[in-house]
Amino acid sequence: MTAITQVRPAQRGKARSKRDPFRATPLTKIALGFTVLLSIFPIYWMIIIASRTNSDAVEVPPPLLPGGNLGANIQRVLETEDAHFITGLVNSLIVTSTVTLSVVLISTFAGFAFARLHFRGRNLLLGSILITMMVPLQQMGIVPLYQLMVTLGWTGTLKAVILPYLLNGFGVFMMTQYTDQAVPEELVEAARVDGASTMRIWWNVILPAVRPGMAVLALQTFMLNWNEFMWPLIVLSPENPTVQVSISFLTAAHSTDYVLIFTGTALSVLPLIVVFVAFGRQIVGGLMEGAVKA
Repeated sequence: MTAITQVRPAQRGKARSKRDPFRATPLTKIALGFTVLLSIFPIYWMIIIASRTNSDAVEVPPPLLPGGNLGANIQRVLETEDAHFITGLVNSLIVTSTVTLSVVLISTFAGFAFARLHFRGRNLLLGSILITMMVPLQQMGIVPLYQLMVTLGWTGTLKAVILPYLLNGFGVFMMTQYTDQAVPEELVEAARVDGASTMRIWWNVILPAVRPGMAVLALQTFMLNWNEFMWPLIVLSPENPTVQVSISFLTAAHSTDYVLIFTGTALSVLPLIVVFVAFGRQIVGGLMEGAVKA
């Protein structure tokens, strides 16, 4: 009996040592669940108020289940003349899609050039791009930029909102780092030995390897430009706004109509949710791949 009792604790210790060290404990699961609830609850509450009436919005205790007025509230938002909400949604989709496509393509081109092409002044150019990331250009350059748009006659048009954001210093730096990690230099040299041109290397070698990084950059660029408020408010006319400017007009004209404001906000968030759901797998894969390589 003594020998058996001495062996069992040792076996228990070995069993504990063989457990997965990365397995989540119950306390970790509770903390993660609580964090998820805190993150989701504002969106859930926004949908609840958007589907209710103003009298329900001020009830104590507040309602916790959706109502049946969501369709009618959406129609009210779209028909509100003060906000020009449909125009704002369409303009934001045009501006954000154009800027996102431009930033991703230019950043991928530049990342390939800085990471895998050797030319004179490469480090100097990359350093100048990094310097632009340290300076708040939007705040410092908003007056000369507005004067430029007035000179070009672009005020009140979408060109004034698109042009300043077609290139992003952070995107260039990010894709340079990602290309340097994801594409071995030997692979590029082998493609050159096989007779591939620079554009063919970019298309057949670089793009497949950096696609997860492009997805992450696209989502970030889409979110930043979709939520941009100050520059569109300055340079666009009230009749031709973006969606964030439309929400500000909606809030100013109907400050006590909480249901209308929450419904407009829910509509403005919907495209971001759709984009994340559509590209979520590639985005998460890109983040995890970058974390493993780091």
